[in-house]
This record gives sequence, C-alpha cells and structure tokens, in this order.
Amino acid sequence: MKKIFILFIIVILFDPFNTKAQNYYWVAFTNKDNSPWSLSFPEDYLSEKAIERREKQNIGIDSLDLPVNPSYVQQVLNLGATFIHASKWLNGVTVKVSNGDFLNEVSQLSFVKEVQLTKRETQVKSAVNKFYVAYISDKTLEIDTLVYGKSATQVAQLNGQFLHNQNFKGQGITIAVLDAGFYRVNQYPAFDSLWFYGQIAGTKDFVAEDEDFFEGHYHGMSVLSTMGGNVTGELIGTAPKATYWLLRSEDHNTEFLIEEDNWVVAAEFADSVGADVINSSLGYYTFDDPAMNHTYADMDGNTTRVARAANIAASRGMLVFSSAGNEGRENNPWKFIISPSDGDSVMAVGAVNKDGVPAPFTSWGPASDGDIKPNVSAVGWNTIIQRSNGTFGTGNGTSYSSPVMAGAAACLWQANPFASAWQVKSAIEKSAHLYANPDSLLGYGIPDLKLADKFLKTTVFEKWANGAKWLVYPNPSDNYIILQKNSNASEEMVQIAFYTLDGKLLRKEQKPDSQKIIIQNLQSLPPGLLILHIVSGDIAEAVKIRINR
Repeated sequence: MKKIFILFIIVILFDPFNTKAQNYYWVAFTNKDNSPWSLSFPEDYLSEKAIERREKQNIGIDSLDLPVNPSYVQQVLNLGATFIHASKWLNGVTVKVSNGDFLNEVSQLSFVKEVQLTKRETQVKSAVNKFYVAYISDKTLEIDTLVYGKSATQVAQLNGQFLHNQNFKGQGITIAVLDAGFYRVNQYPAFDSLWFYGQIAGTKDFVAEDEDFFEGHYHGMSVLSTMGGNVTGELIGTAPKATYWLLRSEDHNTEFLIEEDNWVVAAEFADSVGADVINSSLGYYTFDDPAMNHTYADMDGNTTRVARAANIAASRGMLVFSSAGNEGRENNPWKFIISPSDGDSVMAVGAVNKDGVPAPFTSWGPASDGDIKPNVSAVGWNTIIQRSNGTFGTGNGTSYSSPVMAGAAACLWQANPFASAWQVKSAIEKSAHLYANPDSLLGYGIPDLKLADKFLKTTVFEKWANGAKWLVYPNPSDNYIILQKNSNASEEMVQIAFYTLDGKLLRKEQKPDSQKIIIQNLQSLPPGLLILHIVSGDIAEAVKIRINR
C-alpha cells in the first residue's frame, strides 16, 4: 500500500492539470473513537426489521454497525472535498476533489490510515463491456404449462415448484437488488403485481440521485424479472411475492473502483432497512484505469473491498448472492470468477442451461485460496426474462442465474423462518447434485429445494426438540404457558417472540432470566399452531405450541 500511496503523490505533484480535475478518493479511517452513535441505541441507525433479523439469528450489534465518526468526515471535507458517501463497515468515506494538495493534506490527519484514487475524471465512455451478453443460438424450451410459461424450466430445475405449491413464494422476505438500472420497472407488465400489492419497498440511487430512476440501464430490470416477474403464461419469477428494494450502485458509463464502494454503501443500506437477501448481478476485476485492476490472487474471498463488505453483509444475517461472472468464454484471457462472488461467505452462482449443461461463458473457479466457487449453479443460459423492449424472451449470463437462485432461496427461507442465513446457505449447497464431488464450473451443482427444505426441517427443528434448554408447558394452551429452564438463571434478559408458521411476528417481549417464566394473556394470539422463539444468552430455541380456544 505504501508504494501505491507514494505513486499517487508523484502523480498529483507532477500533473499540471490536477488542480482542475475532479477525481474521487476513498479515505479510510483508523477508528470510530468519540462517535456520537452508541451500541446501546441501535434504533438510531438500524431499522426495526434489521434489528429483528439479528435477534432471530442471535447476532449481536457491534462496532461495524456504528456509522463513521462525523467529526472525521467533516475534517476531510474541510480540505476542499465534496462528500459522496460513507461506509460504516469499512470505516471510511468517498469524496470528490479538485484540490491538488488534497492527497498530501488528508494523509497528515492522524485518523486517516489509507487514501486511494477510485475514479479519474473522464468524458470518455468506458471501453469495458460491463454487461457482456454471450451469443448462443436459441433453443426452443419445450414447456407445456398454462401458468409458468417457458419460465417453468428455471423454477422446476431447482424444484422450486415444491415450495410454490405450498404458497411459499417469498412472502415476508425482503430482497435488495443491487444493479446498474431499472429501466421501466414502473411500466412493464412483469412488475404490475409488485406495485399493485406494495412489494416495491423503495428505490435508491448511489450513482446519480438527480437522474430518472426508471429511465436508466435495463440490466437490473431484467434481473428483477427473474425473481419478481408475475405474468401468467409468460413469466413467473422464483419469488413473485417477495418484497424488493431497488438499489442502483453501478455506473454503466464507466468502470472505476468507485463502483465497488458504491456497492458497499448500497449493501449497508440494504442491511439498515432490514433486507434479508442481497442479489448482486455485478462483478469486478478490470477497470478503465489499469492501475486499479485486480489479479486472480485478489480473488481469495477477503481482499477486495467489495468482497470484504459482502462477507460482512452475510455476518449481519443476510443471504448474499452474486453472479460468478461471464468470463469463461472462449479466447478470454481472464477465465475466472469476479468479485464479490469470490467472497468467503457469498453464494456465487454459475450458469447452466435447462438440461444442466454448463454455459460456455460461465466463469471458472475455484477462488484463488482454493475455496469452492461457484457455490451452486442455476439457469443462466436461455433464462426467460422481461426484455428492455417490453417483450418476454431469453437472456444469457450469470446475471440471471444468480437472481433465479436468490429468489428460490427466499422461498426456502420463508418455509423455514427460524433457520439462520448460514443454515439456509448450507442446506442449499448440500442439496446440490455435485455436493460430494464439486467441480470448477458448477461448484456444488444444481440445488434441489425439496431436499434443502428437508435438511432444514431435520437439522433445525430436531435440534430444538432434543436437548432443549427450555421446557414449555402446558402445550396446547388456552391462556398461559410456563417456560421451565434446565439450568441456573443468569442476569441477562430473555427474548420471547411468537410467530406464525410462515414467519410473521405476532408478539415480542423481554423477561428477566429465571428458572421459571410465566407468559400470560395468550388469548390475544390467533388459535392454531405457532412457533415460540426463545433467546437466552447465546442460545436460540424454537418450540411449536398450539393455542386453543
């Protein structure tokens, strides 16, 4: 890093045009000391849904959740910089600068540990084809269905209909879509039901807030259609009843390192508003400025900023899906996965056709540290999508296999609401057809969601039933239950919550830890089978209870 830093100083000092250029920098801080934010009041910077997600998975709120110190940010801005955005997970800020002395001045601040150029001013359109679409001769999808149309293949290959037939279609799960643009999502028929039923939670642009959000690039629109599309006989997405946040982090006009930082803050936003799943049909390895390029050695799961942030997102209890990349095509010198799909905790998704044959463009694994990549694969070769011209047709790329898988995972999680994100990820991998013998093109292979559902119900519910810390009685109950602890009480609080079987929160309360806790007034709960969730210390348990009337 020191050599790079010295190089930046030389460039600035000897570039006669640097006082006019509008360059962008990443400035990383050493700490969050003397911050006005507190771990004791997470509701100041996290939504109720984000806090609830952590509680359900027994994930503590830590210093990574704290926003950056505003005093540090202001001192950087005082040097003539313009604020772009800040990352709490990586503890730094992205700024725009025209001051030729900025690099030298900011490096003198005691709390600054790293400064990196992330975008040079340019009026030239990028030479990088960011959304390369592999040309493959169309093959007729022989699907005979009145509901799914030709999209039946991409759902059925994963056994997604097993969940859909039980009405697990993503209800109650929020998916954040990080992409380049969402052209006419507010107009095209694939998304009518999302708007009608209030399933678009919101939009945010991390590239250019003053642009028309629905008149930009088409890529995110087509990606969204594979999950949330819902037109009978044409296209049914893998999670047509999930809720979606549409987040633009990618500038399709250029390719600079700043877009990784846009991704980071978009993922942080997704976490803060309570998203459960992130789909990122984006990836990085080469840039318009070759000095910013990554190497295959960087694809080790924890080097690039975007991979580090994706891992942190997973540590907050989210499922993170990323396209493995379309770099495996013939004559491409770079054949490998791209970041953040290399992330240690990221679910990288490769592409196959309807018959499970690897797409000729799907990026190769493994990660440079030897980890299995891609993790799994789904239909990304002749995927049925909403096209930019308003018609339904096919598209090619891991950009589509990733959301197909992400939507399916949302339905699986809905069907198993007390599983952790890590348990869902593990079950998906274990259900895949190459799990015993993974390879460098498909990873663990094509998942079977019926099998994954069985894994989750076996490992999660049996674990809670056997050797449980709490005995709950009477069960069934009319108006009260008693929680009997099989160990000594502590000074901690016990978190108690009641949920429907599909994961809807009905009631939540805290009680001081005791060997016997009485919960009364259950007549306010609906009759039938419910899930009682108990968190005490570092132990989370769930018990099925029946409320009588």
